Amino acid sequence: MYLPFEKLSAESRVWIYTGSRALTEAELKLVNEMLHSFCEQWNAHGQALQTSFTIEKNQFIVMALDENFESPSGCSIDSSVGVLRKIQASINVDFLNRSKIPFALNDSIELVPLSELKAQFNTGQLTSVSLVINTLATTKHEWEEKMIIPAKKSWLVKYLPKTALTS
Repeated sequence: MYLPFEKLSAESRVWIYTGSRALTEAELKLVNEMLHSFCEQWNAHGQALQTSFTIEKNQFIVMALDENFESPSGCSIDSSVGVLRKIQASINVDFLNRSKIPFALNDSIELVPLSELKAQFNTGQLTSVSLVINTLATTKHEWEEKMIIPAKKSWLVKYLPKTALTS
């Protein structure tokens, strides 16, 4: 059962998917319709789930589920990935590629290939205070409070030169 995102509890579980580019207005409308329809029928073993979604910065789909209401099953989680595959096929935007890391740079979202992270940190193109989208947030509260964080406070810390951590 769909609920507006703001009505779900702060402890609701979230999954964040990064689009390969920002969505157009027409694409946003279609994606909203597809996700709303999916959330209306999202269930686990025939039990309705309290679910929602939001689309942030026209590029991030945040799927949410209140596990205190009803727990999801592996199949129900897989079905949410299924709707993302349908969205991808409809608008030709990849939401399942985890090999590019989203940074908030120069008032826009830039996707940096994972394979280039270390080099970009070493050359100073990215720094310990470069802002990254926290796609590993696990709760609605964490997403809302820490959607954008400095690289040094994220899992990317392992790519930072040691000098970046001491200065």
